[in-house]
Amino acid sequence: MEYLIVHWNIDPAILHIGGFELRWYSLLFVSGFILGWFIMKSFFQREKIDVNLLDPLLYTLLICTIVGARLGHCIFYQPDYYFGSWKGFWEIFMPWKGGLASHGGTIAIILGLIWYARKYGPKNHFDLMWLFDHLVIPIAFAACFIRLGNLFNSEIYGNPTDLPWGFVFERNGETVPCHPTQLYEAGTYLLLGLVLYALYKWNLDKMYRGTFVGIFMIVCFGSRILIEFVKNPQVAFEENMVLNMGQILSIPFVLLGIGFLIWAYTKKLPARAVHPEAAPKKKEATHFARPL
Repeated sequence: MEYLIVHWNIDPAILHIGGFELRWYSLLFVSGFILGWFIMKSFFQREKIDVNLLDPLLYTLLICTIVGARLGHCIFYQPDYYFGSWKGFWEIFMPWKGGLASHGGTIAIILGLIWYARKYGPKNHFDLMWLFDHLVIPIAFAACFIRLGNLFNSEIYGNPTDLPWGFVFERNGETVPCHPTQLYEAGTYLLLGLVLYALYKWNLDKMYRGTFVGIFMIVCFGSRILIEFVKNPQVAFEENMVLNMGQILSIPFVLLGIGFLIWAYTKKLPARAVHPEAAPKKKEATHFARPL
């Protein structure tokens, strides 16, 4: 079955113009946000939420994703380097040099959404849980795009494998097939996004608030725990660990997902945004005399 093995030697840059290069990762990263904007727009329109709120939501997510993912990598994976010297410290502010952690991005996004929900939610008939439920659907697709970007960068792949679909990452000097864990994760996130979108489209009125985010957390981070078993260590200290840092950080998110499902089936609030009915108009007094 060796004919199925892929010899992967794709240039991570789409084009070079002088000192500037456009990378597949950057294109896929931005595309994920653009697709997410259109998906959220359809949700807002369906549930009669002001679409003008999409722009501040996009900015919040973009900033939190980049800042949180960068800090997550620096704190969780290489704190000795980034906080051990001034050179390393200044590189914290240089995400283009590599090093983004999805767990850090997730934590920052949660904090950003708490702020967004408090600022815009009360006047527009949605709360934090409603926001979580709707956002995890485009986030699943965006996560798929990001993992495809990792594939084009020939990074965060798996251990050597004798399975027929192995990838030989030649740009990194690999000579044996390895698990294409980027594709394992991308496929999982794509399937998760499609299932959640189908539930939203055809079963929204039967869903409880908190169900979508609960399913997302359990499947997304549960699959991450499993896939990490065949993934190369990202940093040296992980080599002697039973569970690596990615798995350790995923466990609380799986537990959080279970908590969301318990909350959803305890509260049984509708997943759809609920708009208060307009108060009945008072009858205006007339100036006509009552009949005798």
